[in-house]
This record gives sequence, C-alpha cells and structure tokens, in this order.
Amino acid sequence: MLTTLLPPTTGSATVLGFDLRTQGSKIRERIGVVQQQDSFDQGLNVETSMDLYGLLWNVPKSVRRERIEQLIKDFSMEEFRRTSSLDLSIGQRRRLQVAREFMHEMDILFLDEPTVGLDPLVRRTALNYFKQKVKEGLSIFFTTHILEEAEYLCNRIAVINHGRIVAVDTPANLKRKFGTAKEVEFRFLEGTSEEFQRLLSTEDEVESVEFDKESGAYKAKTSKPELVIPEVYHVAERLGLHVSSVYISETTLEDAFISMVEGADKEAKVA
Repeated sequence: MLTTLLPPTTGSATVLGFDLRTQGSKIRERIGVVQQQDSFDQGLNVETSMDLYGLLWNVPKSVRRERIEQLIKDFSMEEFRRTSSLDLSIGQRRRLQVAREFMHEMDILFLDEPTVGLDPLVRRTALNYFKQKVKEGLSIFFTTHILEEAEYLCNRIAVINHGRIVAVDTPANLKRKFGTAKEVEFRFLEGTSEEFQRLLSTEDEVESVEFDKESGAYKAKTSKPELVIPEVYHVAERLGLHVSSVYISETTLEDAFISMVEGADKEAKVA
C-alpha cells in the first residue's frame, strides 16, 4: 500500500507528505521499490537492463554509464555484467534487481527481503551498502525474516504477528523490554559433574542448567547473570572443580521476537 501498488482498504496514510489515495503519482516519483519477484526484462544482459531502467527514470546517458560502472563494482557483478538475465543464478538475479534500483535518485527505498538467495559475503556487502546510503540521507523501509539483518541495519523495528504490529522500537529497547533470560556459559579445566549441575539448578536466580556435549560447556539460563556467576564459582569450589572460562550471552533480537509473538498469541487467545 505504501508503494501505491495496492489501494488501502480502510484508513489513510501519507508518504513524504503525499496522500496515498489521491497523490500516488507524486509518491512514485520519489520512491524506489525492490520486490521479491523478478521485475526486469528477461531478455537483456545485466548492463543493458540497468541502462534501460535508468533511461525509464530519465537519467542522462553520461550519468547512467557512471552509475552502471559503480554499481557493478559495488555489488560484485563484474563477472556476469554481460550475461543475459535468463542465465543468472537466483543470487545474481537478486543482486541485479537490488543494484538496478540505485540507478535513480529517491527519498525512500522499499526493500522486500532483498537478501534472499545471496551468499553470506554478498549479503553483508549489500547490507553495508544500504547502511552507507542511510548515512547519506536515504530512508529505507526494510522487510525481512532474518532478525540479525534487522538488528544490524535498522534503527527502528516494527514486529508484525498475524497482520498486526505488536511492537515498534529500537533494537536495544526491544531486547530490553522483551528479552528476559540470558545465558551464562562456563567450562571447567577438566571433567564434568552432574552434582554441580543439580546444585546450581537449585539456586533461586537460575531457570535451568544444561550441559552441551558438543562444546563441553554448561549453560545456565537466568535474568540476573551478575548473581549467578558468583554462585558458579561457589558451587564449583565446594565440589573441588576449577572454572576455566565464563561467558555471558546477551539477549538476541530473536529471543525478544519469540517473547513478543508468544505474548501476543496468548493475549489473542484470552480475548
């Protein structure tokens, strides 16, 4: 709806001060949109596709050539710049679609899961590119199911569950409000102890204690790690064990997300 592709069902909204219902053409002149579906000419190679898109936006030829070269470099598309879009992999097509949108100037860019199909290195390159554009003054409306991306890129996040916004805030505030239990991870110099696990589990501030065989570490869930860590050393000393390392795992945005969604689902059932 915000990109004017669908009319609003009820209510009203403005984008850049323009009304969605009556001033859609004004909005479209000043935004960029990258959808999940391919939206470029399937018979053109990468360079030509980008050049045509710039032409449709009335970008002068000299500027188009300069931007094409820069975007091909920024999105690491040198190897397939003259390859037909029909012969591109899913990740390469995604790169083309995202890079192409930067052929024109805009005030707001709407990105619908733009990193789907990208390998980790290219994905981070794209996220860094978006971040730099934001520093230069571009606003980005970014949708994703990858919470690490949202936390890395966004300074304000809206969490949607079953079509309803359940929270809007900064990543730090969302984690602080909805992320409760943290994890204290610790290891011993040698050996393991079921008695240690049992004794620590009885402490008031400890929710649970598990032993990870793969990493050889104990993991205690708690909302107050500052109280649990001294108890780890105290119990270990009683049993003649020597702690070799202690690590506090901070609440992740995923933890907060799960808490928000579960809370919203419980409220919906009660209602």
